[in-house]
Amino acid sequence: MRKNIKRILISRTDKLGDVVLTFPMIGYFKKFYPDTQVFFLGRSYTKPLIDLNINIRGFLNYDDIEKLPKEDQVTQIKSYGFDAVIHVYPVKQIARLCKDANIPTRIGTSHRLYHWFTCNKLVRFSRKKSNLHEAQLNIKLLKPFKIKAIPKVKELPQYYGLKQPYLPPEKKMIDYYNEKINIDDLLDNNRINLLIHPKSGGSAVEWGTKNFGALLDLLDENKYKLFLTGTKAEGEILKDFVSLYSDKLIDVAGVFTLEQFIYFISRTDGIVAASTGPLHIAAAFGKFALGLFAPNRPIHPQRWAPIGKNAFYVADNNCNKGPDFCIKNITAEKVHEKIKSFFEKS
Repeated sequence: MRKNIKRILISRTDKLGDVVLTFPMIGYFKKFYPDTQVFFLGRSYTKPLIDLNINIRGFLNYDDIEKLPKEDQVTQIKSYGFDAVIHVYPVKQIARLCKDANIPTRIGTSHRLYHWFTCNKLVRFSRKKSNLHEAQLNIKLLKPFKIKAIPKVKELPQYYGLKQPYLPPEKKMIDYYNEKINIDDLLDNNRINLLIHPKSGGSAVEWGTKNFGALLDLLDENKYKLFLTGTKAEGEILKDFVSLYSDKLIDVAGVFTLEQFIYFISRTDGIVAASTGPLHIAAAFGKFALGLFAPNRPIHPQRWAPIGKNAFYVADNNCNKGPDFCIKNITAEKVHEKIKSFFEKS
């Protein structure tokens, strides 16, 4: 493919963690096409994260675009003059839209029947059967650009392209139990600030509050300041759990906007979670990110583990039962040992 491609659109309209794992593909593409402008088509709630990526020139909000009449959707996409689009997350309507907008090069996987009619560059591979990580599989979609080498997982963090978040003072203020406080004031400079993220929003199998409770019993509150994170709805679900550990846990579930939460993650020391967006965000910032996984395909850690210089995972690889049983079979002692070995090396 020609080297003077000027503008490319990356289409990924799903969840935060999936967006994070698309960033290495973009950074790797820029290695070969440094002068190409990369635009990202995503959902409005992912914009604060996408805005932090130095490799992305602009954001297209699909939530706004899909509200427009069909003709106006096509006109808007055409107005950018894209030379190519990569459908990282396949959506039939978006694939059709990009074809109607006459984007010259339209890339998708051959596993979607509608791509045979809407894309003119098909890449053949199976995500479910592959032993590659999700971030590596995304890079396979660069094949039409003559980019065929797939970096090793340990090489991928250098391609994230995330800058450190900045919040002006007024945006750092949150409502915390009917009191206005600064996000930075939640943190303890004398202890390890560790996020405990028990829920997954349905995106992953969960370790369970019983196991998280056992972990909290093992963590020394003199060494760790522990925060319970999640959405407001998840905070409601976890009310009883929080009340049991009110002496150890600072409950911040639902108190942040996404922009504030990303900033908060970047200021803390690490997180323990299942395969969720916050886990992958922490890993991308180089924080301690400990993922809890079942070994079962296609949700196994070889495909979905956090990627970062301080990213790790725990899984019971000897378990041959269902995902829910296998993840809950991970002992709190094993997770605690991983945390201790990282933070208490001396």
